Amino acid sequence: MPITARWNGAVIASSENTVVIEGNHYFPPDDVEAGLLVPSDHTSHCPWKGDAHYYSINVGGEVNENAAWYYAEPKNKAAEIKDRIAFWNGVEVGER
Repeated sequence: MPITARWNGAVIASSENTVVIEGNHYFPPDDVEAGLLVPSDHTSHCPWKGDAHYYSINVGGEVNENAAWYYAEPKNKAAEIKDRIAFWNGVEVGER
């Protein structure tokens, strides 16, 4: 069964090929509705994964700021999540 990410009534991502790290599902970019993502200038740092970059999500004009993140250049221990996208901040992720 695919894992989906939903927010504000929209399916943002759906995949049978997520990678789970620290309880977060990281979706392949091809399984994410890129048209709903808006690049953000926000970043954060994880000591073992590296620097995360963020997207805001825009569904029907409603914006969820910095609710998706990815690692463009993860550290070696996290190489499997390179460019994969994870969600938080009210985005429901699970089997649907």
